[in-house]
Amino acid sequence: MTDNPGWQPRHDDPLFILAMDHRASFGKTLFGVKDDHPDPEQVAAMKSAKRMIFEGLRAAQPALPFGRAGVLVDERYGQDVIDAARAGGQRVVLAIPVEASGHDWFTLEWGDQWLEHVETIKPDYAKVLVRDNPDFDAARREQQLGQLAQVSSGLHGIGVPLLYELLVPATAGQLDRAGHDPGAYDRDIRPGLVVQVIADNQAHGVEPTLWKVEGLETVEAAQQVAHQARAGGRSTDLIVLGRDAPAERLDHWLEVAGEVSAFVGFAIGRSIWEDAVRDFEASDHGEAATSAARAQVAERYLGFVAHWKPFLLS
Repeated sequence: MTDNPGWQPRHDDPLFILAMDHRASFGKTLFGVKDDHPDPEQVAAMKSAKRMIFEGLRAAQPALPFGRAGVLVDERYGQDVIDAARAGGQRVVLAIPVEASGHDWFTLEWGDQWLEHVETIKPDYAKVLVRDNPDFDAARREQQLGQLAQVSSGLHGIGVPLLYELLVPATAGQLDRAGHDPGAYDRDIRPGLVVQVIADNQAHGVEPTLWKVEGLETVEAAQQVAHQARAGGRSTDLIVLGRDAPAERLDHWLEVAGEVSAFVGFAIGRSIWEDAVRDFEASDHGEAATSAARAQVAERYLGFVAHWKPFLLS
């Protein structure tokens, strides 16, 4: 666990996570991997890219105006990053995923051994990625919620906080109601669905320390989601996820979250590093290209940090 276990992110002392726990999509999108079966050369390239991304985060750390840097990274291609984050020097909050990559329904990465992996690494947070919607198949939802309750209980038993990443994709019927406009779905329909999914998890005993949620378009919607997350006197906090959104959309989401005290930071991934990795892979992999990629990661990360303006400090 962290060298300062008493620290918890706050609205005015936030946690800024650089997320790079992508596995199947990382290989497919940037390295030409087919069917999530990379060859040794592709594995080496992905591991190297994750080290480069982390070096960009390290380069950004001295410029953080407040809060703390974090990294969300997988064991499969990011063990070097896990080791570096745990090493001495500037402190980085470490989160690891426990879900398998590329599944529509929640699936544990290591089956019955998942908790042993968490205990071995002792991260600051263990993350689950969940796709849910109240209109999804009821039996499958019940099964998923039961499994998530077991994960929540297991992590509580070893003292590792749960970071719950929630995606609420639209059903065909919901998109019809939104006039087939994804922006209208995000603005008018998704907030209420997020509230219901959070309530359903709470009713099943799933108790995250942090909810990682898709950005909200209005302060009213963000307050609605935060109210449910903290229902019943819970001390749960929320952070904004990136969803590979354009920078201007992410900036807006962060500005909205900055108006709601229950939001305590962000976890953004591809919007920070995808272009840098793609450019580097197309380069000669020399020192100049490596330095440019690191600098680009640092610049984009700090750009999003700059849009976090806690209302408590304004």
